Order: sequence, then C-alpha cells, then structure tokens
Amino acid sequence: MIKFLDIKTINEPFEAAFQEKLNSFLERGWYILGDEVKAFEEEFAAYCGSKYCIGVGNGLDAIILAFKAYIEMGNLQEGDEIIVPANTYIASIIGIIHAGLVPVFVEPDERTYNIDPKQIEAKISEKTKGMLIVHLYGQLAPMDEIMEIGYKYDLLIVEDAAQGHGLPFKGSHTRAFSFYPGKNLGALGDAGAVVTNDEKLAKTIKSFSNYGSETKYYNDYLGFNSRLDELQAGFLRLKLPHLTSENEKRRAVAQRYLSEINNDKITLPFYDGSDNHVFHLFVIRTAKRDELQRYLSENGIQTMIHYPVAPHRQKAMKEFHHLSFPITEKIHEEVVSLPMSSVLTEDEIGYVVKILNGY
Repeated sequence: MIKFLDIKTINEPFEAAFQEKLNSFLERGWYILGDEVKAFEEEFAAYCGSKYCIGVGNGLDAIILAFKAYIEMGNLQEGDEIIVPANTYIASIIGIIHAGLVPVFVEPDERTYNIDPKQIEAKISEKTKGMLIVHLYGQLAPMDEIMEIGYKYDLLIVEDAAQGHGLPFKGSHTRAFSFYPGKNLGALGDAGAVVTNDEKLAKTIKSFSNYGSETKYYNDYLGFNSRLDELQAGFLRLKLPHLTSENEKRRAVAQRYLSEINNDKITLPFYDGSDNHVFHLFVIRTAKRDELQRYLSENGIQTMIHYPVAPHRQKAMKEFHHLSFPITEKIHEEVVSLPMSSVLTEDEIGYVVKILNGY
C-alpha cells in the first residue's frame, strides 16, 4: 500500500536528534515557555521574513488569537464581518466565529481553489472590516489583487497559512500557521504560531496566549492558555532548516504527476511552475469520486478527501445551510488528494501515475 502520507518515514531522519533534544529537555527541567520556544520564534520569524513570531497551541488558536488581539487593539469590533473563502477547511471559519466575528463566504476560483478576487467586492458591506485569506492546499492566493481590494476598502487582512509553510509571502503582515504533524513543517503533536511585523499585535497575542498576562499573576486581558509546547518547539527547530528542500521534493513529485498523468476523466491542479505552490496537497478532481477512490484503493494506493463536506453544509453551521455556493459544492463533491510527500520514491510515483492512467 502506498500511504497517502507516511509521517513516520518523514520523521525518521530526525529521530536521533529528537532523542537528543528530549534528553536535553529533561536535563534542563524547564517545561513551559523556555529557551526552545524563544529560539524557534526567532528562527521562524526570520524564515518568514517577519519581525515577530508568537508560538501558540495550534493553528485554530493562531487564528482566534490574531483576531482577538485586533479587537483588543481597536482595529476590529465584535460583530464585524470577515470575508473568507467558502471552500476552506472549517477551522478558518471556526476561528472567525470564536473571535466574535461574522464570516462572509466568497466562492473560489475553480482553477486554483483559492478565493476569487473578482467575487470579493460584491460581498463587502458596511460591516465588512477584514479578510481571512487561505492559501489552500499549499498554493499562494492572489495576494496582489487581494491587497488592492484591502487598501480600497480599508480592510484588515489576516492570512491562514496553515497549509502554506515556505511560500514567498508578499501580502499582509499577519499570518496564522499550524504545525500539525501532517503539515509541510510538522511537529510531533499540536502546535501553531502567528507571524507578524506589528510589534503591538505581537505583544497582545503573546499576552492573550498566556492567560492575558505579560507578568506572572498580573492579567491585563481575559486571555487563553494556548502556548507553544517547549518540546515541540525544539522538534520544530530541528526540522525548520530542511523545510525549503522538503518543499522542493514535493514540487518534484507534483511535476511528475502533472507531466505524466494523462486521463480525460481526471482534472489536474493548476501550477504555474513557480515557488508559489508548496504542494501541501496534490488535489485532483473527477466526476465519479467514490469509484476512483475505490479503484485506487483496490490497487494499493491510499487517498484522502479534502474536504468531503463544504463548511456551510456542516451540521455545526446550521445558520448557513440556506446559502448556496455552486462552485464550492461541486469542488467538495469531486476532489481527491493523491499521495504527496517528500519521501515518495520514483517507483511509487510511477506506480500512481500508471494506475491513474489506467482508470
């Protein structure tokens, strides 16, 4: 069976270093917000070309805390509307709602699956104060056009970069990351971060993430307990220097898929050949998804569906069930994610291609 994502094999080269890091962690006896977190924050901020990084518990918390901090700073108010792609993973929308804000869905560009800038302006109202832009599947959203709209309407822009580690960011200056184990830069458990150039925002998020406190036992806000784990920070530091080369390997896998898969029943993803895609996922589409997925499984190829149900159709989102987003709904009915990682062998890639071309 060719696994959809073999996390154990991805992490195997780091196992000895992980063990050393664990031993060092145990010897120091400092378990929360220690030197590893501080060092990772500095190193990841530098990697992203930003001034500040605040480690948090996970990617969802990164979104919530960024918006909560903006509310505290007066940039937003509870009840403000936030533009968000209709076909994103539900966490993007949960983050907006838990921050006390209102999501407004916009259809994607069917070619790239990212939010369609041409459809944003029609959804802007007097209550619209910001946008949460998602770099879905690892492809950079069209930030030039999005930033123009943001400037025109004075909208705050936050980027959900949970699937976009290593992208050449050139848009807003606030990005929320997840380091869930399956991400391009994955921890060995839950972890997340917010990266920004705004010093006040960074300080506010850092305080919010630690019970609303900058000084122990003195609380400025009704905060949260969402801190990057010291051990996970150490593990992430070991993997970060390899992220760029890991992404290059993913692009090489994608290039083979794109050049060698030839089947008119399958729609391949758009890729312009640049570094604007880190291929967190390689997502194809087909009219008969269940049939294709069953065929691949019978031939020893594991696949996933990202995502089977559109957010506005989820049971948890009943207040949005009356809405209709035909492009989003079609995408969610047809997408299939192929095996994609830096450790796929040439033979495995060739086998996936052969089986797909035989479908």
